[in-house]
Amino acid sequence: MNPIEDIFKLLFDRYGPQYWWPADTPFEVIVGAILTQATNWRNVEKAIKNLKREYLLDPFKLYSLDEEKLSILIKPVGFYKIKAKRLKNFLKYFMEKYKGDLISMNKKSTKELREELLKINGLGKETVDSILLYVFNRPLFVIDNYTKKIFTCLEIGKLSLSYDEWQEIFHKSLFPIYQLFQEYHALIVEHGKRECKNCSNNCFLKNFLLNNRGFYKSTNYFI
Repeated sequence: MNPIEDIFKLLFDRYGPQYWWPADTPFEVIVGAILTQATNWRNVEKAIKNLKREYLLDPFKLYSLDEEKLSILIKPVGFYKIKAKRLKNFLKYFMEKYKGDLISMNKKSTKELREELLKINGLGKETVDSILLYVFNRPLFVIDNYTKKIFTCLEIGKLSLSYDEWQEIFHKSLFPIYQLFQEYHALIVEHGKRECKNCSNNCFLKNFLLNNRGFYKSTNYFI
């Protein structure tokens, strides 16, 4: 056992299964992952509702849709012109390379697919790994701001670590099981929303690790 595994168990016992990603289709997950950059999920839900109301949450329809009209529909997410462009960039790649077929896309190895997606202008590592984890069930741990903040507070890493360095901590500590990674990331987000906005520096995770620090002292987890 290690503290990363124990933290998952504590979060799961406290909050239960999160049933992530909240979407009706795999394509909706992709749209949500792109739109959620630098905004909260409520705003993404409003934008997706607008697309559904116009019967446009479909790769073929969005690919054909005028970018200006798309930006108006996704306005609730903020930076809507930039995000419309990013969504269009993905759609161009998806339609021209895979004809809008996620099954064909899923035939690529994780390494190949990640490299392809990272080449799309506007898609960073967090967005790409969210797509790979929640759409294609690839075991890549998603590192977001909540992850960095929580695990820095728990002295498992430093806020200054790069995305890849943070990801390596989780990949070395957990079995590469996509269901575990999906649930763990969702639980981190839930804990962040509930506890970290008004942090008392006395949450149940920190208390647990402080009480068991002697047990973990022979490991290299603590900075």
